[in-house]
Amino acid sequence: MTRLPVIEINGLRFNDLAGFAEEFSTQALAGHQWHGNLDAFNDILRGGFGTPEGGFTLRWLNSTLSTERLGYQETVSWLEGIRKTAHPSNWPSIDSRLEGARRGEGQTMFDMLVEIIRDHGPGGTEAEDGVLLELA
Repeated sequence: MTRLPVIEINGLRFNDLAGFAEEFSTQALAGHQWHGNLDAFNDILRGGFGTPEGGFTLRWLNSTLSTERLGYQETVSWLEGIRKTAHPSNWPSIDSRLEGARRGEGQTMFDMLVEIIRDHGPGGTEAEDGVLLELA
């Protein structure tokens, strides 16, 4: 069995989604920069933006710290930001998520990132991309 290349990101090196995007770009994207858009992150994990062809293991060091740093406070900040540019028809959905995040309910930014990554691995809808997530 062939071992997949390992890309390591370290939760000690970022405090928010922008920092995660910078860390991921530095460690995983050969010459490309991702700026934190979650739809773009999903696209990047499909390949063709510098990640290894044929899949890879994403080892997230200090992921427990990231659960705190990418928790509800960061989720609220992100939702407030996307609401500013969202079409008004999307405001009710965003507002509902925002209210939940302010109460400490629903997915956090950490949860969303993990879900996107795992969707590209075993059992995910895009498992053919071969991305394995290791939380350490």
